[in-house]
This record gives sequence, structure tokens and C-alpha cells, in this order.
Amino acid sequence: MGIAITLQEYLHDHDSKYEVIEHTRTGSALETSEVAHIPGDQLAKSVLLGDEDRYLLAVIPATHRLEIGKLSDIVKHKLQLITESEMAGAFSDCEVGAMPPIGEAYGIDTWIDPSLLEQPEVYFECGDHHSLIRMSGDEFRELLKGTRQLPISHHL
Repeated sequence: MGIAITLQEYLHDHDSKYEVIEHTRTGSALETSEVAHIPGDQLAKSVLLGDEDRYLLAVIPATHRLEIGKLSDIVKHKLQLITESEMAGAFSDCEVGAMPPIGEAYGIDTWIDPSLLEQPEVYFECGDHHSLIRMSGDEFRELLKGTRQLPISHHL
């Protein structure tokens, strides 16, 4: 499958510089960092949340655990993890669980943990469980400059 078309068009429209890295199929972000030989702190993990009204994408390092309660308090909505079927609808050109951290490309409000924005390079899923995008930290920060930034996770 490779890079999702929605993401590819978004990156093209924003003149983003990146590289696609292939790896063996994995089932978790930490497993991906291991097989791709990249630091887990540099791998963005996307977590789709929602309530009865909307979706919200939380983006944290693979080595972190999302604090859903804290984020729910901040946005003043009781957020919960989204089901796989809802995930497939929100990111229709991506495999379930391989969502990129660029919610804006899909019309989804995105919050990012600032610890990820401090990295010299960032890697992230791009639509399947076989490929990652690698981009410089500067490029990633530019791409997500309009995203809400708040400590919403803690290190495992």
C-alpha cells in the first residue's frame, strides 16, 4: 500500500521533504521502532479518540502513554478510544492502526505532546504497517506548527 494518498497530497501541498522507509510488518509502535532500528522517542504514535460529537487525534512518542483523562479535562469532553471500524472510516485510505500524525489532512483536530517536537528527526506511520516517513525535526515542526501542543503523555 505505501503512503496514503491523502497524506501524500497533503505533504506535496505543503512542500514537505521526507523519505519513506520500508520495514517488516509490525503490530505496535514500539515493535516498529525496534524492527526499523529507530529511537522510540522519535516515532510518533497516533491515537484516535472521540466522543459523541467529534474525533480528536492525539500524537505522542511511541515510548509514552497517553493521559486520556487529562486530555478529556482540557477539551472538556469525555474522550474514549475509537473502535477499529470508526478508525477505518476516519482514515479511509489507511490500514487500521497505521494512521499518520497529520490529522489536519483528514479534517481531524490534532493535539501533540511537545516532547515529540524536540526531536532532531521524527518518524511516523504513513498508511500501512510496512512503511514509515522520516523527516527532519524542523520539517515536522513546520508541518505541525498550527497543532495544539500540550504535555498529554508520560514516559513508559
